[in-house]
Amino acid sequence: MYLEDIQINSEVTVENIVIEKEEMLDFAKRYNPAKIHTDEDFAKNTRFGGLIAPGMLSFLTVWAQYVSVDFAGEDLVAGKSTAIEWLKPVFAGDILRGSAHVTGLSFRNEHNGIMTVTIDVYNQKGEKVLTSIVESVVKRRPSSA
Repeated sequence: MYLEDIQINSEVTVENIVIEKEEMLDFAKRYNPAKIHTDEDFAKNTRFGGLIAPGMLSFLTVWAQYVSVDFAGEDLVAGKSTAIEWLKPVFAGDILRGSAHVTGLSFRNEHNGIMTVTIDVYNQKGEKVLTSIVESVVKRRPSSA
């Protein structure tokens, strides 16, 4: 969808995603091997009382589903930036769902512009566990000159 066709406040929901313990451990061992993510004995003695998922895993599980319903679709050119704020820990077995809404649109040139999307992720208790602001480059409608 061209940038001109996207509406501010448009919203999509990313349905439930279960954080599986083995996937969480595999991801942590490969990309974020901090003990809070990989060592159960260590994690039991922290304020969390157990292993927590790496923040990027929590974001990426929702992101992977969002991409399939992205507002721009085939007119997405590229990502520009992503800011993530982690608000609560995510544990193995947690069920995450996301809500994405368009919070900004701006024109850069005659070919493309920037779409800003805010993604809020909640656990099964309805607690917001993270929020992300993503900027993407999106095609503009070709001029009829």
